[in-house]
Amino acid sequence: MRGRLLALTVALLVLGASVAVAKDSFPEVIPLPNGFQPEGIAIAQGKTFYVGSIPTGAIYRGDIRTGKGAVFIQGAAGHAATGLKATDGRLYVSGAGTGKAWVYNIKTGALLKEYQLASGSDPTFINDVTVTKNGAYFTDSNRPVIYRVPTNLGAAQTISLTGDFQLVTGFNLNGIASTPNGQTLLAVQTANGKLFTISPTGVTHAIDLHGASVVNGDGILLQGRTLYVVQNQNNQIAVIKLSPDLTSGTIVRTIKSPGFDVPTTIARHGNRLYAVNARFTTPPTPDTPYSVVNVVR
Repeated sequence: MRGRLLALTVALLVLGASVAVAKDSFPEVIPLPNGFQPEGIAIAQGKTFYVGSIPTGAIYRGDIRTGKGAVFIQGAAGHAATGLKATDGRLYVSGAGTGKAWVYNIKTGALLKEYQLASGSDPTFINDVTVTKNGAYFTDSNRPVIYRVPTNLGAAQTISLTGDFQLVTGFNLNGIASTPNGQTLLAVQTANGKLFTISPTGVTHAIDLHGASVVNGDGILLQGRTLYVVQNQNNQIAVIKLSPDLTSGTIVRTIKSPGFDVPTTIARHGNRLYAVNARFTTPPTPDTPYSVVNVVR
């Protein structure tokens, strides 16, 4: 009996070590194609990640376990890609300065719908997107609005922002997330580091950060009452503990990594955050390397 217990203990230890090795075998740095100029990232189907190219709208698809991948959707003239969200068999893509958004079939890459969200001559920058049961909501970093694309892919809606949010010089609303029930949206204002809650009708309320700010805030991720805010030029991710009613928050720590090089957006897999290195301070060339870096959250 004692021998059997010893054998079982050894077997469990070996299994535990194997599992630990398997968990740690995910590459910490995933290379992207040279010259890709990435910005947004989404993770779906457990291990598949998608990264968009700002100047071309191309979408790269890879495996976070192996680090391998290839261009999934080819870039095209008049396309661009910043924020991405992958859910319910669809990939939603923000179209930056084009004023557009695209919705693709996540399995085949087929285009399901193209939207011209912003019209007119005023500057626009469709920056990021979050998806709720009521539709996909896109931010515009140059206009005091958000846009909603319904789940049935019907006509898009422009929603004017009211309340505490005020347009300022520079980039305005950027990263966006939503509560699980979809009744409250959260967004960061890049230029001044303010956070806001937004109702589906556009009513905004500033989140009190007790004198702190998340200036250069870019992509955000909400996990329970913890909000992760990528501060791109700061090369860090702020971790904010929100109050139950989302009226206030406290920055409890920051996540830094020597691998960060102007990270822009993040996606989660287990206890890891995957951040895209946009490298905005490095002049882009066809040979400029880019990558995705993962850190413990």
